[in-house]
Amino acid sequence: MKLSDSRTIDADVATVWAGLLDPEVLKACVPGCTEMSGSAEEGFEATVVQKVGPVKATFKGAVSMSEMNPPQSLTMSGEGKGGAAGFAKGGADVRLEAQGDTTILHYDVEAKVGGKLAQLGSRIIDGFAKKMADQFFENFSDAVGKPAPEEAEETQDTEKKKGWFKKLVS
Repeated sequence: MKLSDSRTIDADVATVWAGLLDPEVLKACVPGCTEMSGSAEEGFEATVVQKVGPVKATFKGAVSMSEMNPPQSLTMSGEGKGGAAGFAKGGADVRLEAQGDTTILHYDVEAKVGGKLAQLGSRIIDGFAKKMADQFFENFSDAVGKPAPEEAEETQDTEKKKGWFKKLVS
């Protein structure tokens, strides 16, 4: 299964790049992630609980970063084993493009599954993989970017509201 898309993030390239390498940001952004440890240099260990169709599994796996060209591009590769449910592996080529005060994050995702998961059929798996990728990059955009104008209006503070990761690096 292959998928390509892009997302505009209301943050500068350096902030987006730092978020891609931060285990706490990644843990918060990966749907179903219960544990994330490690570093971008040595790789990350993760535990993710997901339900795909009728199959619910806890995947334990590793994510590595390669082909890093700071702060423009990198490749994320991961593989997880879900016991009797099977395995999932895949990767994403991520490219960052500065556009004024915002960053356009382009991604190309490829995913493969085996075991019971593969028996569910490509329509269920493809839909699930697209949903997971969209959800991750949406969560990532929310974590490192500034909130949408309507969210900022809801705050009573006169200070501009920032994403939680942006507060850490500001």
